[in-house]
Amino acid sequence: MSKGAVFPCESLRFTDPRTEAVVRQVTAHPSIHHQPFYYLSAYDDAMRWLFFVSHRTGSPQIFAEERASGRLLQLTDRPDLNEWSIHPSHDGRFVYFTAGHGAWRVHTDTFQEECLADFGDVPMVAPGMVGDAMGTTSLSHDDQWWAIPVRIGQSARLHILETRTGQHHAIVEAPSIGHPEFHPRDANLLRYAGPYHSRMWVLHRDGSGHRLAYQRDAARKQWIVHEVWHPLRRELLAVDWPHGMIGVDLDTGVVRPVCGFNSWHAAIRKDGSLMVADTHFPDRGLQLFVPNDGKATPHLLCESKATNAGVHWGVGHCPYDDGPVKVYAPQHTHPHPNFSPDGRWVAFGSDRTGHAQVYEVEVRQGGAG
Repeated sequence: MSKGAVFPCESLRFTDPRTEAVVRQVTAHPSIHHQPFYYLSAYDDAMRWLFFVSHRTGSPQIFAEERASGRLLQLTDRPDLNEWSIHPSHDGRFVYFTAGHGAWRVHTDTFQEECLADFGDVPMVAPGMVGDAMGTTSLSHDDQWWAIPVRIGQSARLHILETRTGQHHAIVEAPSIGHPEFHPRDANLLRYAGPYHSRMWVLHRDGSGHRLAYQRDAARKQWIVHEVWHPLRRELLAVDWPHGMIGVDLDTGVVRPVCGFNSWHAAIRKDGSLMVADTHFPDRGLQLFVPNDGKATPHLLCESKATNAGVHWGVGHCPYDDGPVKVYAPQHTHPHPNFSPDGRWVAFGSDRTGHAQVYEVEVRQGGAG
């Protein structure tokens, strides 16, 4: 099949046996499917679409579910898509992605593709399965700016592209640049992930103010991962694996506890009132918790039953402190939950059927209580 192809609705509904939450399986084809990475919404703001990647054609391609009808639309048909780079625009008009040596977007109604930047003969992403090897990108909340990491030899550059003109420039060069994210309300503020020993970096869109936001405790092999912006504060929420999460205030440097359970990939609702996290070692399902009350009592939303590949997560501290680690962690086996823009649903992935599929689960009124 080619782009523009329409597939019939594959939606299946069931209730979680432990919580009775309503779960909807969005995809059903026996191939790999996944939504964008955990801190990126799978939906446009109006929730007309639910975007995902499908391997059903033999290679990863961008698809969208038209939520009103359940129809699945194939938006791309190309051999070089960087599948974890996709970022739907907030207005639903485009899906942005990298492919080959360039930065692209595809129109959700016409399927027209547009190359916004060509970075030349560069690999774009590092080899591997995690971190900067995933090639994730980030759009600002107003869809005007796009942050794109590009590999240059043994280092990386973070490019900022203006989506209206295609003009772009590199604002910082570093050994490793992974998982950039604009602040949800401030298009002038970004964060990105550096190497394990110096993880959380922040800077302004013009490259100024570049600094390490948090110095980890190397003596106890502290492993800081999977950070996300608090949408209402200048605060980074990060996983202190496997001990819970911390919040780091950018202005005061104050570090506070956020939760004390094994949250793994955690995302926050648009109004900042609730977080959702998948869990691992052990898998306790998808957990809801309030990130602002100092208690963060987790409440089970539903079971994911994903295989959660990646034995290095079971070490109990940062495994890279022990020397080189050969990581086998195919990302489509991880749930990566995130809220819908209206906060009523959580999209997640699971390979519980033997193939990775996209799901969404209803967040009942009151959330985590």
